[in-house]
Amino acid sequence: MKRKVSVLFVCLCCLLMFAGAAVAADITNPILKKLVEKGILTREEAISIMQDMEREAAEKDKKVEQKIEQKVTEAVPAENKDLEKIAKAFKGFKLGLLWYLSYQDGEEKDGTDFSRFVIKRGYLTVQKEFMPWFSARMTLDTTQVKDEAKDSGGKVYSNYDGSIAVRIKYAYGQFNLPDIAFLTKPIIEVGVVHMPWLDYEEHVNWYRCQDTMFIERNDTFNSADIGVTFVSLLGGTMPEEYQKKVNKYYPGRYGSMSFGIYNGAGYHTAEKNENKTLEGRLTIRPLPDIIPGLQFSYFGITGKGNQDTEPDWTTNLGFASFEHEYVVLTGQYYWGKGNQKGADENEKDGYSFFAELKPHNKFSIIGRYDLFDPNTDVDDDGNTRYIVGAAYHLDKPHHNMIVLDYDHVKYEDSSKDDDNRIQLTLQVAL
Repeated sequence: MKRKVSVLFVCLCCLLMFAGAAVAADITNPILKKLVEKGILTREEAISIMQDMEREAAEKDKKVEQKIEQKVTEAVPAENKDLEKIAKAFKGFKLGLLWYLSYQDGEEKDGTDFSRFVIKRGYLTVQKEFMPWFSARMTLDTTQVKDEAKDSGGKVYSNYDGSIAVRIKYAYGQFNLPDIAFLTKPIIEVGVVHMPWLDYEEHVNWYRCQDTMFIERNDTFNSADIGVTFVSLLGGTMPEEYQKKVNKYYPGRYGSMSFGIYNGAGYHTAEKNENKTLEGRLTIRPLPDIIPGLQFSYFGITGKGNQDTEPDWTTNLGFASFEHEYVVLTGQYYWGKGNQKGADENEKDGYSFFAELKPHNKFSIIGRYDLFDPNTDVDDDGNTRYIVGAAYHLDKPHHNMIVLDYDHVKYEDSSKDDDNRIQLTLQVAL
């Protein structure tokens, strides 16, 4: 009997010991666990203390997280504000590129042969709209300089010949005016601005990359000057389909106009007198619903050539054009006196025809014929130019393209050899 009681007592002690261990096992805190095992704390007291400690730790962690979130919240708006400032500063900006990169092989009028890679033009344009009615434009013009300045002994002393130089082509502020009666989308440019003619012609004949237009090719004037230009469409705009398939530039329903007053020296020569030239263009689209691509233009200049002697300079130009999705045809007749440089006061005249056939949206064939007489009072001083070529459009027509052309000039002066040039040009446009 005593033995049974002893065994029962030992079993009861073991049970109590394991029960105490089990209770202590519920306590995760090692210090509280020891206190429970030694009987200093009860299981309930230890659990209560442990819960209080966990609650305080959770509250502390929550406060830390709240502080972190607050800091993040305070920081994010500051970053957003900076981003907003940057976005606002760049809002209204436009970047444009137009490069003419060529290889040329041929013969000059003095009989000199040439074979060369050239940067004919490298335009970089930045535009910024400040307000719906006011914007600005800056165009830098990169080209290779032709400068063979010679001293009294005939020796070339300039080291600029052949250098790649950058100059300003356009730098103007533009005011967008509300429509006024028959005038649609009128604008005013102030600064180094477009002259009224060449920007218009170069958006009909898109092959400026081949070389300059007829009137500029014969040293009459160039495309930009310092002054003020007014431009407007006439009578509304052509339908979207016409602008998309044929031409979106100068899309006045009944034509367009441009006129202005300028120093008269052009954009890359200093003014040498106090005279100001007046220039104007009027273009009429007589049958917008029947023959929408047919337009007739007149352009005129009156002023003095850019010399201190102020030689007379007048220009008259009549121009007809027909534009279609598959063909472009132009013809022009020029008569006038002197030129922009003021090199002479000769009476001059000439005419030019241009054609572009577009059998496919990736391929065009071009041709041009020019005849120019630099002095109508002198015989056998004129020249005749023939241009034929083909263009492959890398993306949309007249944008990024490769042009192969042959350019031949025949001089009436027998002392001059004919000009012959084969040229391959890459036009890069953005």
